[in-house]
Amino acid sequence: MWRKTLSRIPTAFGRLVFVSSLRDIHTGRYFHDELSALLGIDEADRALRHSHHQVFSHWLVFSLADQKSDLDEYLNADRITALRYRDLPPATARDVEVQLYLTDLETVLELVRCERGGAFWIRGL
Repeated sequence: MWRKTLSRIPTAFGRLVFVSSLRDIHTGRYFHDELSALLGIDEADRALRHSHHQVFSHWLVFSLADQKSDLDEYLNADRITALRYRDLPPATARDVEVQLYLTDLETVLELVRCERGGAFWIRGL
């Protein structure tokens, strides 16, 4: 069921945004109505925590070209307006993974900004 839910999201970056949105920023716990009803709250939290790290790791192995292509597709769906991209890495990510993510994403975002004639803005840059 969870794989089917994620497969409906067409981009890797979109999946990262979605899974990170399931984490309560105050407690660090994850919650998804259907998954929690099926597995129980604690088991769903563990599964979602693991899924978040997997989705994040999947994004990290993309080349910059693939990250840009994926992000372009995500941005073309106009979902970026309130994105706080610094909050997307899972708590289980190592510092080096977070730094790689931020460096890659900020590079790709700058490329997008240049392509759009500087008319692109995202909170956090």
